Amino acid sequence: MDSARSGTGSVGLAVGLASEDWTGEARFHEYTAAADPVGAGTISRVPLRTFPASLHGDGPTGIFPLDLSGDLRVGYPATGPALLASFARIRAGESVTTGAGFTSLLAYCLSGRGQVECDGGATGWSAGDVVTFPGGPVTFEAEEDAVCYLVDDSPLLAYLGALPGPARFSPTRFDGETAAARLAEVAADPRAAGRSRVSVLLGDARNDQTLTATPTLWAMLGILPLDAVQLPHRHQSIALDLILDCDPGCYSLVGPSLDHEGRIVDPTRVDWEAGGAFVTPPGLWHSHHNESGRPARLLPVQDAGLHTYLRTLDIRFTRPG
Repeated sequence: MDSARSGTGSVGLAVGLASEDWTGEARFHEYTAAADPVGAGTISRVPLRTFPASLHGDGPTGIFPLDLSGDLRVGYPATGPALLASFARIRAGESVTTGAGFTSLLAYCLSGRGQVECDGGATGWSAGDVVTFPGGPVTFEAEEDAVCYLVDDSPLLAYLGALPGPARFSPTRFDGETAAARLAEVAADPRAAGRSRVSVLLGDARNDQTLTATPTLWAMLGILPLDAVQLPHRHQSIALDLILDCDPGCYSLVGPSLDHEGRIVDPTRVDWEAGGAFVTPPGLWHSHHNESGRPARLLPVQDAGLHTYLRTLDIRFTRPG
């Protein structure tokens, strides 16, 4: 008979192994006191935070994380529980290289042009392009002064204690001119005025269920038309919003609840700035307003690819009237 098993089928100790006490970290929580750790303050909420365009103004080449790890009470750079956003500033003739601890990276080129290398392959990029990568490191080289906005899922892997596995998709470039033309077609559609958003979503052919740019990342190129009010909506994914172009007078209103007429109660106003970014926390209602005199453009990036796959996105819209 196997020395590690008794005749009743119970598992015993293998010969030579000493019994250890593994109960030291065990805890037992009463359900009603532990079922909502966010509401109870046990886990911190995602803060509503803005990041000015001055973060990528004059200065040396480098990658500058939009780090809220202190607010999130984690020991690694993070802008949200699953995502890290950064600005990369690259001087002409210089380069920057990302880390490798992610399964998805999305880069939007705000200005400049150059070449990007990843896993032995390379392609050119210029202002307006979006490029996605299934892992790192990724090296951006600039032919002229450039700024890129980067979002990756490294905080998710850090939380799980996981390492990137085999790539789930191939590096993909969404051509900026093609994307702009497609967005112009959507905006010119007579039905656009009645839609909740005037935008195009970036999708990868391999993500045929979630219809997202990567398995974890959702990204949208959108227009906020002149005098538009995009009615309140909410979702369980975090939104890392990059403002591509706007004049003063564009803003978002953000708050936790709606009144009986569908308006946000006691909202916080977030004024937009071209080249700036802000965090819209998950679960909060938010509306977008353009009183500037001309259309504005934005690029929200969310962990909605992950939420869509988990069936937890729970996006909701208010309706006019």
